[in-house]
Amino acid sequence: MRININGELHDANTALIPVLDRGFLYGDSIYEVIRTYEGRPFALEEHLARFERSAKSMDIPLPDRAWLVGEIARTLQAGGCAESYCRIIVTRGNGPISLDPSAATDPLTVIVVQEFTPFPEAMFEQGVRAAIPSVRRNLRSAVDPAIKSGNYLNSILALGEARRAGFDDALMLDVEGRVTEATTSNVFTLRADGVLCTPRLETGILEGVTRGLVLQLAEQQGLPCEECDLYPDDLVGASEVMLTSTLREAMAVVAVGDSVVGRGRPGPMAARLRRMLHDYALESVRSEAH
Repeated sequence: MRININGELHDANTALIPVLDRGFLYGDSIYEVIRTYEGRPFALEEHLARFERSAKSMDIPLPDRAWLVGEIARTLQAGGCAESYCRIIVTRGNGPISLDPSAATDPLTVIVVQEFTPFPEAMFEQGVRAAIPSVRRNLRSAVDPAIKSGNYLNSILALGEARRAGFDDALMLDVEGRVTEATTSNVFTLRADGVLCTPRLETGILEGVTRGLVLQLAEQQGLPCEECDLYPDDLVGASEVMLTSTLREAMAVVAVGDSVVGRGRPGPMAARLRRMLHDYALESVRSEAH
């Protein structure tokens, strides 16, 4: 593991941030996670564009993009991993113990690089079970889920409830009972009529980079796909339910609560989306290399 703090490289034992940093005190920070394919970062432009949208929404100043891109590359090289997980964090900075954001000084940029460890293949072969927790997704008018902030308490509480009940993940509803997203993933369903569906951004979800790629690639390959309102009954009645994210690509959900999805095992669409995303990522990094 290599950790870059404001341009200085450290290992896990020497990387330190101030106790009074607002990212530590309040979760007053933003972050992005990228992964590499064949050693090269994938979809970096899309992740940095979302990073900048999050910063603008929270009024957090960012370092110069060219500097940040260079430091990401330097930290990845220093990590020396065949494939890397890279987490980019910017906090509002240090200052007195006060909620007032104007009290913060010295924004902190942290880049964490470690070996990328894929999800176990058994999870793709067997699928995962997801609970519908009592914890609801944050309102857009409260803490907008479109902001990828360091405050993950909403998802932590939902996942804790799901795990205690013996599930792998949680599918969170909004206050109106609509499906939003899983704790670290977007959600897609395959309806009986062959249409892929995913919750609308207006429902209150993070605009996932992988979600966007599925919509883009589905259109290119002639797969009917739409953004819509989904409810728990739509998940249970679907032919397939899938989670998508940077780290997992696409993974099947085989049960929602006590109800089986489809035939209770991963279906062909989950495998197709995973292959489609993986192949696209490889093609993308190879074309950039040339």
